[in-house]
Amino acid sequence: MIANETTEKRATRSLPILHETTAPAAFNPSSELADLEAELKQFERDEHKRLGLPAQDRHWRDAMIDPQFTKSERANTTLLVSGLTAAHDHLVKSALRGLGYNVEVIDVPDNDALRYGKEFGNRGQCNPTYFTVGNLVKHLTDRCRDEAITPAEAVKKYVFLTAGACGPCRFGMYATEYRKALRDSGFDGFRVMLFQQQGGLAQATGQESGLEFTPKFFIGLLLALMAGDVMNGMGYRIRPFEVEPGSTDRALARAREHVQNALANRKFLPFALWRARKELASIKCDFTRPAPRVSIIGEFWAMTTEGDGNYKLQRFLEQEGAECDVQLVTNWILYNVWEARYDARARAYLRGQDQAKASLTAKAERVELHRATLVAADIALRLVFQSFARLTGFPGYHLPDMDEIASVAHEHYDNRLRGGEGHMEVGKFILNVLRNKSHMTLSVKPFGCMPSSGISDGVQSLITARFPQSLFCAIETSGDGKVNVQSRVQMSVFKARQKAQTEYQETLDRLGVTREQVQAFFAAHPRYASPLHRSPHGGAGTAVDRLVEVAPMIGKSPLQVRAIEARLHGERVVHSARGLLQKAVRGAKDLRAQSGPLVTRLKSVLNRPAAAPSPVPPSPEADKPAPVRSAKLSVVHAEHL
Repeated sequence: MIANETTEKRATRSLPILHETTAPAAFNPSSELADLEAELKQFERDEHKRLGLPAQDRHWRDAMIDPQFTKSERANTTLLVSGLTAAHDHLVKSALRGLGYNVEVIDVPDNDALRYGKEFGNRGQCNPTYFTVGNLVKHLTDRCRDEAITPAEAVKKYVFLTAGACGPCRFGMYATEYRKALRDSGFDGFRVMLFQQQGGLAQATGQESGLEFTPKFFIGLLLALMAGDVMNGMGYRIRPFEVEPGSTDRALARAREHVQNALANRKFLPFALWRARKELASIKCDFTRPAPRVSIIGEFWAMTTEGDGNYKLQRFLEQEGAECDVQLVTNWILYNVWEARYDARARAYLRGQDQAKASLTAKAERVELHRATLVAADIALRLVFQSFARLTGFPGYHLPDMDEIASVAHEHYDNRLRGGEGHMEVGKFILNVLRNKSHMTLSVKPFGCMPSSGISDGVQSLITARFPQSLFCAIETSGDGKVNVQSRVQMSVFKARQKAQTEYQETLDRLGVTREQVQAFFAAHPRYASPLHRSPHGGAGTAVDRLVEVAPMIGKSPLQVRAIEARLHGERVVHSARGLLQKAVRGAKDLRAQSGPLVTRLKSVLNRPAAAPSPVPPSPEADKPAPVRSAKLSVVHAEHL
């Protein structure tokens, strides 16, 4: 009897066999899955009974995955922010305080934070994970000691706001590492609010959220980040040429105070930036000293942090006499916008059941509107940044053209590969060489960073072989090995310093002037020696840029100097106008090549001849959207397939 029942069960579960003459009973996947689940449940109950274990109907769930921060808790809760430079963190703190939040800045991670991270974190993590996770645990431990509170009270009092992402990088696992380290260090249940790089805040609650994501919130955050970029950029531009050591840092501290007060009190930010400009203008500089310009690229956190996470790399380079060309946070934001534009352009012509905004299942007009919105966002970011830069006295900084970077890098690193800096590291290095933008390129990557290691160790070696004139140095940061890393950097900076000195002397000889004449001209025309002045590109270093600009004016009368200034200004205006015209022509050609419904209607409106309305009613076919086409594909909507 039992044998017959087993045979029947096997018969009902068997799949059709090729060339079988007698077909078994019909296979029903849903019923088979239900039978399998029932058997597994019965087996689990039998095993619990056999082993004498109590039945478990409820499973363990990590409560830290879904942190709750409600509006009623805001008055008694402090937001902790950290992860960028000190300037960025304090300006973000002021912006959030201006919105009514209690905010506290965690100091830049140091080696003590690394020890906390290694003690409570998983093994085999990348360097930024240990530093950032350990820094939070260290801060909470110090707060419990200094304020005489228990870990449970700290869990209720503080909330940590950080960024997250996904992709081929351990950055996507930061939240898991935070939860693991906090639980093991005694702060079980601590709330880590994960602000996704793409997708908003990962938070679900039935009550009113403690973080209100209004336009004021995002605008304040964005303004703080851009103001921090401008402050940092000014510091790295001026500090190598300061006459009195420490004067730049003191002026920057006063300038940041003006901006912080404006953000915290919701005042008009441009006035604060203008007051900051006056503080920076007081710094005395000597621009006849050639300093090697070092472009720092690589993994975002490793090249941005200013602490022990990269062995205080920027300050070490400045101690060696170098000028640091850092990558700003605004560049990273523009890269995220470019990714969205690239994906939207690719998915707009994607066949299949794509449910995203930029897909064939959406209305074609909405697809093109989505792409136009991203283009407008890119333009708006650039306009705001350049406005801040000019107000503060940071002219001449050109935000990277993401399309150009993608174009030059695509041959070596596919634009569709994501993670870390993606193709940007490759494109920036190539442009540094082709445009003579720096004497040396330094790639910083943390130990264990998979995307950056693949680029620096693999792709960049090919590029250095193709451009033997380039000076490239790649280093790994791991928390220890500081002497080894600084020794390698020091050797490369020595070569860069020789290049800078040779470049400056050759430029003096070519232009027929001496260093003493240049110094006398700066003394007679102090506006050219001002730290707020930026000369046009004349070489790889700042000193050469100023030398090329002022050399034609040396030995000339004041009237002749004014005439030369007017001519140079006119040439720059013509050059800028020519560049804008070329971009407009390329944009018009792209618009003409596209034939989406929104573009088609726009062109028809612009080219519509004046005519009387037709008495014939329009055909129903006229309201259907036109086929979406690209230069490579010809795609129609699903109903025409």
